[in-house]
Amino acid sequence: MNKEHHYSTSIEWTGNKGTGTSGYRNYDRSYTISIENKITIDGSSDPAFRGDKTKHNPEELFLASLSSCHMLWYLHFCSEAGVILTEYTDKATGIMAETANGSGHFTEVTLHPEIIVTDESMIEKAVELHQKANECCFIANSVNFKVKHSPTVQVKQG
Repeated sequence: MNKEHHYSTSIEWTGNKGTGTSGYRNYDRSYTISIENKITIDGSSDPAFRGDKTKHNPEELFLASLSSCHMLWYLHFCSEAGVILTEYTDKATGIMAETANGSGHFTEVTLHPEIIVTDESMIEKAVELHQKANECCFIANSVNFKVKHSPTVQVKQG
């Protein structure tokens, strides 16, 4: 049985400096992301596109979506396989290419998970489960490029 899950979010542009979009340099790229019963996120465009470097941009949030979705599936599969993690961090990287008409698209994303397991016997399985997590990740299944993984797994030191 296929299930559908529905999501909603509200975006509000907050960058009107008084004259709206009367000129390319006359408005700020700031906005807020609001989701019911959750903290509001301040966003802007990337500084390369006249954005505010102190606010989250769509490209960073896209990477965070890929990274967190992968992590959640990975944790699930580790718990099922008896691989006990005590730490998981990821420093995801991505490349977005601009095209001649000013648009662009991501060409590559690489996840760099750093994982701590409780026993050396778990390392091989811990590395292997990244492929399974990638196959199930909702966000990775929604993009038109391969999401790469470069995991590091270590054993917790006493």
